Amino acid sequence: MDFIFMLTRNDQTITDCLDLCELIRPLGLKHIGFKDVGVSVETLHRLTAKIRSLGASPYMEVVSTMPEAALDSARTAVALGVDHLLGGTEIDATLAIIRGTVIRYYPFPGTPLGHPTKLAGTAAQVEAQCRVFMAKGCAGADLLAYRATEDTPLNLVEAARRGVGAGRLIVAGSIDSAARIASIAQRGADAFTIGSAVFSGAYSPRKGSTLSQLADIISDCHAFAACAVPPPGQEPL
Repeated sequence: MDFIFMLTRNDQTITDCLDLCELIRPLGLKHIGFKDVGVSVETLHRLTAKIRSLGASPYMEVVSTMPEAALDSARTAVALGVDHLLGGTEIDATLAIIRGTVIRYYPFPGTPLGHPTKLAGTAAQVEAQCRVFMAKGCAGADLLAYRATEDTPLNLVEAARRGVGAGRLIVAGSIDSAARIASIAQRGADAFTIGSAVFSGAYSPRKGSTLSQLADIISDCHAFAACAVPPPGQEPL
């Protein structure tokens, strides 16, 4: 299971994101992301290049739930040259924007609302939407499971897992404990994002540094990956 470290707090990219990249360089993280708000586009260009210099794959997550703003975000992702685009719900238009690039797209299933984002929708709706994503050529789904307002987070994870099949299921938002990592691993998540819980110290409340928070997440990720349910067609970890 992949840990995607988001250089974000309260759903915005942190303003000292470039400095943080240097701080975390010794950890050898392979998946690092950011939101398309909080810093300038110029900073996002520098950040994308910095993430690549760490040997990591850059991810960008769309914040806006408004259609045209979300499509502008997709255009920004193309300009930045990220590897992975997370979020948004305008599937066809987003796929058209990224066509011809290496970007892999993971839309939001359910109905994302507001900022910070909440997620409306039932397990049945999430599963059906994920099946549509895969049929259209998406790489998987970006599920805001712990922002759910109509169903339980783990019901949504199980539903999304069924829906994406052999695609990649990323669980994002409000993952702030080893217990939550274990729970989504057991239900077939392929990756998860954590941002705010690192910077607030919520993940390991008795430890004070960003590096200590990250070290604990990395350790737990490795430990719980063995519990993961593999997608159809894949062998157990």
